[in-house]
Amino acid sequence: MKHLLLTTAVVATVTGALAGCSSGASAPAHASSATAGPTAAATQPTAAGGSAGPHESAVPAEQNPPGDIPDNLAFVPYVSAAGHYRFNHPEGWLETTSGKTVLLTDKLNGVTASPGTETSAPTVASARQRDLPALQASQPAFELRTVTAVTEPGGTGVRIVYRRNSAADPVTGRKYRDEVQRYELVSGGREVVLEMFGPVGADNVDAYRTMVQSLRLQ
Repeated sequence: MKHLLLTTAVVATVTGALAGCSSGASAPAHASSATAGPTAAATQPTAAGGSAGPHESAVPAEQNPPGDIPDNLAFVPYVSAAGHYRFNHPEGWLETTSGKTVLLTDKLNGVTASPGTETSAPTVASARQRDLPALQASQPAFELRTVTAVTEPGGTGVRIVYRRNSAADPVTGRKYRDEVQRYELVSGGREVVLEMFGPVGADNVDAYRTMVQSLRLQ
């Protein structure tokens, strides 16, 4: 099974490091939603024709979603010498690292990057066979949107767009419906998995493209 998101060590680090943040800081519950644990719930149908994950029912998407990444933000580099990758991210985002994995968050938005295990570029067929079942098993109210083959400056592979529920806000208990863009790219026999997330409908297209196009494997 392909490497998925944060390791157990990162989950513990994120939880411990961010648990004391105020609601005005980067939202730790939302940031850790990528690794929320399973709960007993039946799979729910979705309007998009996919299926929600086994954990819970999908929460409604916001009509006027918060969380747009401002267009005037500066971008700064993140370099993982151990992970052999680098990319640019919005300045001022809260950084949590564990070994080769990094999580960067600001309010309802975030990006995580980590080396994968593949040495050749994944395909749409391999993603459907291996990655989608793993994502459906791990992501709260998983809903697949698209799987496409991509070639980016940092490598070749696939882009998986999916939706999930965020974790509950520790103060309000509120959850948001996330949309996640997951890139699995291979270059020179190395793989990196980059996931960018924010509320469904948030206007983050330009920021996502900046991050993806700046990604390099070293």
